[in-house]
Amino acid sequence: MVTKTIILKNEQGLHARPATEIVKATSQYTSTAKLEVYGSEYNAKSVLNIMAAGIKNGTKIKIICDGVDETQALSEIIKVFEENNLI
Repeated sequence: MVTKTIILKNEQGLHARPATEIVKATSQYTSTAKLEVYGSEYNAKSVLNIMAAGIKNGTKIKIICDGVDETQALSEIIKVFEENNLI
């Protein structure tokens, strides 16, 4: 299992477009991918789960990947956050 904690820095929070990009990125990998927010875990392979988290500007997010390609999955998620100016 690999993890990385980030802080969301986007006035609009984590909205539908970047949530969709996160799902596209994580769906390429067999590893599980989760976002831990406010003490709860959300499936990073589901747009509805990500949106249900209600992630707002300034929120601390722990990204958790577990499986055979966990390192690559984590790197891809971080890349999506960076490309969408979320961190």
